[in-house]
Amino acid sequence: MRTSTRPLPPARATAPAESGIVRVPRSIGLTAVQILGARCGAVIDDPADMALHFFVPAGTAWDVAGTALLDRPITIPPSRRVTGPGPYWRVCPGDRWHTDPSALQAAIEDAYEGAR
Repeated sequence: MRTSTRPLPPARATAPAESGIVRVPRSIGLTAVQILGARCGAVIDDPADMALHFFVPAGTAWDVAGTALLDRPITIPPSRRVTGPGPYWRVCPGDRWHTDPSALQAAIEDAYEGAR
């Protein structure tokens, strides 16, 4: 029996429909990811946008200076892309997509405080 050595195309990750997306400047977002640790949900790093994108539950009220709750779709990288070029997973979704909005807000505020 002959087997193919041709790799399978990567699966496309799709964000759950019940998600909001928070855009955070890259330097602040990287610090927030470190602060959150295991509490961090999926995060997309977009070098061209100089931003990290955190997934939060849909309907999240968001008013954190220097960040934005997006009202447009973003590019979801293939599930195995963990480096650039282009958007890639800084934190892969795994079993959990969403970061708790309160924890994310606190981490962002701490990151801004540390950057001063």
